Amino acid sequence: MNEVLEFLKGCGTFYLATVEGDQPRVRPFGAVCEFEGKLYIVTNNQKDVFKQMKENTKVEICGMHKGKWIRVCGNAIHDTRREARVAMMEANKASLSSMYTVDDNLMEVLYIENGTATICSFTEAPKTINF
Repeated sequence: MNEVLEFLKGCGTFYLATVEGDQPRVRPFGAVCEFEGKLYIVTNNQKDVFKQMKENTKVEICGMHKGKWIRVCGNAIHDTRREARVAMMEANKASLSSMYTVDDNLMEVLYIENGTATICSFTEAPKTINF
């Protein structure tokens, strides 16, 4: 899982796909962290993406870094614990502190359950990591 985390951090911006009804929805994300051995993402509970992940937990993440790309699929599980929000904020203070505070009732964190990541390139065989 650490390799997946470091790859996503290296991307800077990665893209998260959700489903709304029968329509795929993709948007840029940038904050990620590890908490209790799990890969976490963050969003605002007023956004459609949060509502979509609550309705259908299946997500896919894609990003590119140094000529390689990663696809991560799994289930985004909402974690309501303050400790998880604190971990996210501490890991991403520079990017998140202008948007959220830990107790603002907007910041929500979700971890990826049953995750599978595939790292690909044009010159090497794909590498699959289950976490």
